[in-house]
Amino acid sequence: MEQNKAVILCVDDEIVILNSLKKQLKKAFGETYNYEMAESADEALEILNELQLDETNILLIVSDWLMPGMKGDELLIQVHQKYTHIITIMLTGQADDDAIKRAKEQANLYCCLHKPLNTKKLIETIQSGLASHG
Repeated sequence: MEQNKAVILCVDDEIVILNSLKKQLKKAFGETYNYEMAESADEALEILNELQLDETNILLIVSDWLMPGMKGDELLIQVHQKYTHIITIMLTGQADDDAIKRAKEQANLYCCLHKPLNTKKLIETIQSGLASHG
């Protein structure tokens, strides 16, 4: 991984989805960013800690909602408490409205996208998120 490139982190317990996200992000943004993948909320928090120690800038996190262990809204709330600048996007096939509301209130949720994922919409959301925080 190249140093000093800002990072986009994707979190989903389905490796197929992660691989697909990474491919789409690379296609859209090329080598502009580094892309980190985590298969659980715990792994995501570990990666964030490591990146923080390396003084790497984490720009954005895209997290699934329904995952074993910690759900996406809880993860994003924890992330926001520690790293307020990170843009948070949640993906969901079946998040309840309470979870989305909680993430908006407590994790400054930028956007919640519904699965099956529309890649074009995801990329546009990421672009607008990055632009608004640029």
